[in-house]
Amino acid sequence: MRLDILQQYESQTKCLVALDSIIFGFDGDELKLLLVKRGIEEERHTWSLMGGWVQPEESLEEASNRILFELTNLKDIYLEQLYTFGNPGRDPVERTVSVAYFALINVEDYDSKISKNFEAQWFSMQELPPLLFDHGSMVTMAIEHLRYKASQHPIGFELLPEKFTIPQLQKLYEAIFGTELDKRNFSRKLLSTHLLVKLDEKQKGYSKKGAFYYRIDEDKYKKQFNTFLNFFTG
Repeated sequence: MRLDILQQYESQTKCLVALDSIIFGFDGDELKLLLVKRGIEEERHTWSLMGGWVQPEESLEEASNRILFELTNLKDIYLEQLYTFGNPGRDPVERTVSVAYFALINVEDYDSKISKNFEAQWFSMQELPPLLFDHGSMVTMAIEHLRYKASQHPIGFELLPEKFTIPQLQKLYEAIFGTELDKRNFSRKLLSTHLLVKLDEKQKGYSKKGAFYYRIDEDKYKKQFNTFLNFFTG
């Protein structure tokens, strides 16, 4: 490599690369966010997203999965890159660029697997504590992105168990969009897509009659994606 090129590299200001993961979960009633407690010095009572540093030998994806596992004991979770935050003053200690990821999980499926070593805890999106640095901005962008994706694709099913009721699905989308939906209209439009398979089993304790469980017909959905798209946008 030419000397002048090497000098150009050496003359540049170095900065750290961090990763922060925004983990959304649905517990059957409301949308939640998984946070860990910041445990150093004066920030020891501040809550934070899942965060850590990228190591020299790691790709961003490898680092995001490692950090998530170290902080929560969760693995094999789909993480999607959201945005890169690089405001010079975002970290008062050192110049740091953070690559944010977000994920959707069903709380019931993962809650028992979460490590308590870093006091990982679910918080309602309606009652979030003060967050470290610009993590609040990351969460705001992530929820906006989630709403956009939910209007274009049935991404919300990632937050539900394999079988679910229509009231559960309605609660989920009300939680995502932060608004109430008309019960009869939601059910009518959803069933008109013909992409759900009604099961013989009912949810116990929901009402005297009980609510039937459904599952999504994966094969039919893949062939008739626009049918589902029209449900959320039409």
